[in-house]
Amino acid sequence: MTTGCAAGSGAVVQSAGPNDLLKLCEGPGLGHAIIIGLPDGTRLTRRSCLTNDGKVWCRISLADRPSVSGYVSADYLAPR
Repeated sequence: MTTGCAAGSGAVVQSAGPNDLLKLCEGPGLGHAIIIGLPDGTRLTRRSCLTNDGKVWCRISLADRPSVSGYVSADYLAPR
C-alpha cells in the first residue's frame, strides 16, 4: 500500500483545474473506460492504492454515493 493511501481514509479532489474534471476510470490507468468526471472539491473515500506504469492510482468511492467507485490518479487527491 502506498503511503497516505490508507483504506477508508477520506480524500478530496484537488487541482483538477477550474475548467477540468478528474477522470474516474474503471481500472488503474488512462487506458480504462471513464465512468464520470469529478470536479475539484468532490469528497471521496479511498479503498486502496497501487502503482501502474509509475503512477499511483487509488480505488475510491464517492463519499455521498458509495455505489459509484473506480480509480483516480493519486496526484489529484488531498486529505480531508
